[in-house]
Amino acid sequence: MSTPETTHESMHVDPAERAWIRTSIVVLVVFAISVTIAGFMLGIQVPTTEQRVNPQTIQDAPPWSEPGVREIVAGEQYEVYVVAKRFFFEPNAIELPAGAEVTFYVTSTDVQHGFSIRDTNVNFMVIPGEVSKLTTTFDEPGDYPYICTEYCGLGHAVMFGSVTVTP
Repeated sequence: MSTPETTHESMHVDPAERAWIRTSIVVLVVFAISVTIAGFMLGIQVPTTEQRVNPQTIQDAPPWSEPGVREIVAGEQYEVYVVAKRFFFEPNAIELPAGAEVTFYVTSTDVQHGFSIRDTNVNFMVIPGEVSKLTTTFDEPGDYPYICTEYCGLGHAVMFGSVTVTP
């Protein structure tokens, strides 16, 4: 009795394809390590939705009825409440001391806006009915302008403000 020969053919992968597959795997591993380092060691945080509010009645509800800076711990910890409206931020001028931990709470009364402070990690979308929250520390004194980063209508280009950090 004769047995048929069994041949095992391996799948042929072109050397160039093999190099690209390896390169892709290395890039994915480097990306995963970078995200882990950024999230856990460098303190980079993702903006979160803190709470929901009614955008039609927000102007009557504290703290939104008087947006601005609230001192939590003297010289060390502050909360800033900002309301985005067509086509301005309220308040559009904020003053804080250098080295203080600042938590921004931002919401909108009308359409989707953006909120980005130059030279910081503060950058998030502002959606009507949601309060966006992000914490940062201003280490260096100076002016830090902020702008609307989502097109919100014809007056979008004039929607800006400034954070002044004092020594």
